[in-house]
Amino acid sequence: MKLFFSSQQMAHQPKQYMINGRITDPLENPARAHALIDVLTKLGLSQHEPEDTGPDPILAVHADHYVAFLQTAYDRFMQLPNHGPEVLPNVSAYQGAGQDYGARAIPRPTGVLGQAGWYINGLSCAMMEHTYAAAYASAQTAIAAANTVLKGEREAFALCRPPGHHAYADRAAGFCYFNNAAIVAQHLRKQYDRVAIIDFDTHHGDGTQAIFYTRDDVFFGSTHTDPSNYYPHYSGYADETGAGAGRGTTLNLPLAEGSGDEAFIEANRELARAVASHGSQALVISAGWDAHHDDPLSRLKVTTEAYAEIGAIWGAVDVPTVIVQEGGYSLSAVAEAAPRFIAAYQSQRRKA
Repeated sequence: MKLFFSSQQMAHQPKQYMINGRITDPLENPARAHALIDVLTKLGLSQHEPEDTGPDPILAVHADHYVAFLQTAYDRFMQLPNHGPEVLPNVSAYQGAGQDYGARAIPRPTGVLGQAGWYINGLSCAMMEHTYAAAYASAQTAIAAANTVLKGEREAFALCRPPGHHAYADRAAGFCYFNNAAIVAQHLRKQYDRVAIIDFDTHHGDGTQAIFYTRDDVFFGSTHTDPSNYYPHYSGYADETGAGAGRGTTLNLPLAEGSGDEAFIEANRELARAVASHGSQALVISAGWDAHHDDPLSRLKVTTEAYAEIGAIWGAVDVPTVIVQEGGYSLSAVAEAAPRFIAAYQSQRRKA
């Protein structure tokens, strides 16, 4: 399996992250990528530098005015009097997306502070000088993996960092700027009529769900920690099943806090059955390792062995697949869970 990653992705190194009322160092940092590259190349994955294919696949998912904001936000913010070291919002717009969750209009504020409140959700997406370049490179990593599959490979791994599944069409959130999984799914639609995205990160992929909520050509299924007292709080409930043409093509399987391997594995089995029912011809896996009980953000009791079990489940889904890296913030848990998943996944693929 090919692993795509660009060294440019390491350039994003913000120093501010708000959690439970405290500003601290971000849990999403370059050490995560180093740990994954180390364990996955030892497993036999071959590392490749992604080509820059241009912005069009990103713009197929994200609003052009949002992309323009990300490109210019840091330089504009640095022109403010008494500015801080990184772009962070200090206001928040009341106006939200419509029922289709599509991109909103260009905001009326012309200043960077007003626009930051429009385009950045919360205090987990600080932007430094090189954030846009790293996020762009992360998206190109995803596109390169998708192109490999479009050219005939059965699977590829996109080591996306920053991650993507909390990014909406026009909003950064939860460490995420571009929605890499959504970009991959849309790119795969060039060749496949029906695509599925499944997400087993411990946090609901709210941005991914929103992007495809009214479409029936892309199925979105997620298992994650119950959001009623957990990020992202406002999305990921079982009664969210899609709208309009997309009704019935979203499936959320929230897990109660304290759930362990049995519930996590069974939820993945149910998602695999749903992918088959959708008739999906290609698959995108948003892979987060943060349900692991050792992860600092986890409220579940998932063990390393569970990742081997779900690796076998998804390896048995015999369609072209792109695995996209999302969360996972304990380096030791990542170093255990990711290779166990990939090894079981590959073993099952060889049987197919």
